[in-house]
Amino acid sequence: MDLKELKSLIKMVTETDITEFEMEVKDEKIRIKRGTTVATVQLPAQQTMLAMPSVSQPVASPAAPAPAAASAPQKGEAITSPIVGTFYRSPAPDAAPYVEVGQVVEKGQVLCIVEAMKLMNEIEAEFRCKILEICKENAHPVEFGDNLFIVEKI
Repeated sequence: MDLKELKSLIKMVTETDITEFEMEVKDEKIRIKRGTTVATVQLPAQQTMLAMPSVSQPVASPAAPAPAAASAPQKGEAITSPIVGTFYRSPAPDAAPYVEVGQVVEKGQVLCIVEAMKLMNEIEAEFRCKILEICKENAHPVEFGDNLFIVEKI
C-alpha cells in the first residue's frame, strides 16, 4: 500500500463516525484508531495487568507438577494461544461453550475466543480432533504460547 492510499484511508476514518478501522491484504495489515477508543483500550490493559499477578501464582503452582504437564502432550497435542489476551469459552456470557471435554470437533470449527484489545479472535481447530482437556478457565488472561486445549488428532 502506498502513502496516497494510506492518507485516503485516514481521511475516510476521520470524516466519518468510524472509531476503528482494520484492513488486511496479503501480508499487509493496517489498523487505524481514533477518538475515545484509545482510552477504552488502555483500561483493559490496566485490568489485565491487575489480573496478571493472580495468574502468575497459579502458573507457578502447575510448574511444580512437571511430570503431569509433560505427560499431557504424550496423550495428545496442545492447541496454544497465538496471542496475549483473555480466554473465553463461549461467544457470550449466557451462551453455551463452543466445546466440551470429550467432544469431537472438525477442522475449522471455533474452539474459543481470545480477546485482545477489544478484538475478538476466534481460535479454530486446525485439524479434526477430540478435546481431551480444557487448560484455561473462562475469562482468564492467557499469554502467547499458553496451552488452551489438549486434543487428540482423529
